[in-house]
Amino acid sequence: MSGRKHIAIILAFAAAAALLASSVTGFLLSRHYSRIQYEMLDTISGQILDREPEAEESLMAVLKEYADKDTDQAGEKPVLASWGYRASDFSGISSGRLAVCAAAGLLPGIGLWLGTFWYRNRKEALRIRMLAEYLEQVQAGKAGLLPDRREDEFSKLEDEIYKTVTCLNQTKEAAVRAKDYFAENLSNIAHQIKTPVTAISLSLQTMEQEGEGGQTERIKKQLFRLSHLEESLLLLARLDAGTLALKKEEVDVFTLLSLAADNLDEMLQESGTAIDIPEQGEMAVTADLDWTMEAIINLMKNCLEHNPGGTIHCLYEQNPLYTQIQIQDDGKGFAKEDIPHLFQRFYRGKHAAEGGIGIGLSLAKEIIERQNGTIRAENRPEGGACFEIRFYKN
Repeated sequence: MSGRKHIAIILAFAAAAALLASSVTGFLLSRHYSRIQYEMLDTISGQILDREPEAEESLMAVLKEYADKDTDQAGEKPVLASWGYRASDFSGISSGRLAVCAAAGLLPGIGLWLGTFWYRNRKEALRIRMLAEYLEQVQAGKAGLLPDRREDEFSKLEDEIYKTVTCLNQTKEAAVRAKDYFAENLSNIAHQIKTPVTAISLSLQTMEQEGEGGQTERIKKQLFRLSHLEESLLLLARLDAGTLALKKEEVDVFTLLSLAADNLDEMLQESGTAIDIPEQGEMAVTADLDWTMEAIINLMKNCLEHNPGGTIHCLYEQNPLYTQIQIQDDGKGFAKEDIPHLFQRFYRGKHAAEGGIGIGLSLAKEIIERQNGTIRAENRPEGGACFEIRFYKN
């Protein structure tokens, strides 16, 4: 609302109040003067009758016949009242005309007041709706400048909203730039690692061919670790940059767990660890088979490292809201202080296996959460660690 319209509304309210006040005042004044005239005529009539009682019929012939049951303070009926007159009979205006005059001022005043009130509320509702629609556009990422900016009681709120939105947009842009910069650097580091890894691999092959195998096994382990680090860093870079394409397809849970276990077959045999995957009926999740399998492998590998020679238990169930998968072991479980940090990048817990780099669990979390899922870790009451995954249907 502009300042001119704001003044117009104030004037309209003032005019409505003036009409109402003048109507009520006119009505009260008319009643007051009618009472004065009535009392004056009553006094005159009383004095005439005191002097000439026989003049009663003449006075009654002059005055009109109206009834009034009011009495004075002494309890005696006034003379005019006893003859059937009321105060309004001597006002010069009939009761009907007086009511019409009062209504002529009262009704327009009420109408003007209600109309002004409705107009003001309508304008305020329109302004609130405009600001709400702007905030909805901001939330959808489609907002620009505030449309139709104007001066009114909402101006300060409008300015603060615009400043806040502008600040949030700048913060968002800065965060996106920082994220892209980090992903780019991460990718560059991974590629830089690739060059020395390739050179060392070639040198290792040469050493093996020349019979210098004393240190080759140790070098192989370090190469494997560097290669794994390189792949993990590249995957993290793709996740951060949002360039990792995840398919949406129906994946059978038993098949998913079985394929993940097959990929760990060599490690399982070396450590003497078993994986128990019971068949619990047909259950499916909507996910990318390859990348979800990669996440499951990382979880199984964690259980294997902390429970060599034991058994990894895989349980799963489904309800109308989500499909739940649990991967458990019979080991010592997580250190209590490690549980809040297990899924942080490069975090190595108290009982972390030698050679680990602290990326596997964070990658599993990223992959699962990008597919409408959640993951958490806890210790089982009977002992051992448990990873709980939930894939929600909507």
